[in-house]
Amino acid sequence: MLLCLPVFAGNYNVYRSGNIPDMNEDERVLFILDFSNSMSEYLNGKRKIDLMIDTMKSILPNLNPNVSVGLRVYGHRMGFTPMEACRASTLVSPIARSNGIGVRDRLMEIKPRGMTPITYSLKQAVKHDFMGYSGKKHIILLTDGGENCDESPCKFVMELIKIRKDVIIDVIAFNIDDEEDLEQLECTSLVTSGKFYNAKTAGDLVRSLNNSVNSFKTVEAKIIPHY
Repeated sequence: MLLCLPVFAGNYNVYRSGNIPDMNEDERVLFILDFSNSMSEYLNGKRKIDLMIDTMKSILPNLNPNVSVGLRVYGHRMGFTPMEACRASTLVSPIARSNGIGVRDRLMEIKPRGMTPITYSLKQAVKHDFMGYSGKKHIILLTDGGENCDESPCKFVMELIKIRKDVIIDVIAFNIDDEEDLEQLECTSLVTSGKFYNAKTAGDLVRSLNNSVNSFKTVEAKIIPHY
């Protein structure tokens, strides 16, 4: 049976079918984490950046050591121009096996500073970070805001899946209230057959990250336009 899910940009539906067992040793997992300036804001007495890092520190040591994992961050520098700030995205820990501790250690070195170049980060991940890898490619994107660099992650992935079926994106929207931003982020996950998590609290964040890591499944997706 086919399941029809709405996509929030354009007149399209995403149809998903089939599933494959949970995360296995052939998967490549890339965390893309938000280090934009807004992550310095406080949520219930603690900075959002600290809540994210504390949660990641609790999860990373428990990852299957045979699963390849890496870390890309964005918003960690300002730049002298808006264009430079919108290119502030860096693969700080390349995808490798038994790399949970390496990812954790790099997290401790980075400070939140700049913009939110989500689309550019996804483009870099797809084009460069997974280069040379076959099989499933799983991105876990965590952000506390929508794209603010004049691009659309939803439009990007809608074009991506026309030529690539091997990239799946889970999106964790952390403490986001803007409906348009939420729609864009939900579209980014659903179009790629990923999971979308709307994490309002620190507890939601923990559950969302755990679910994304532990419950990842692959499903086939295609876009069918309405006429």
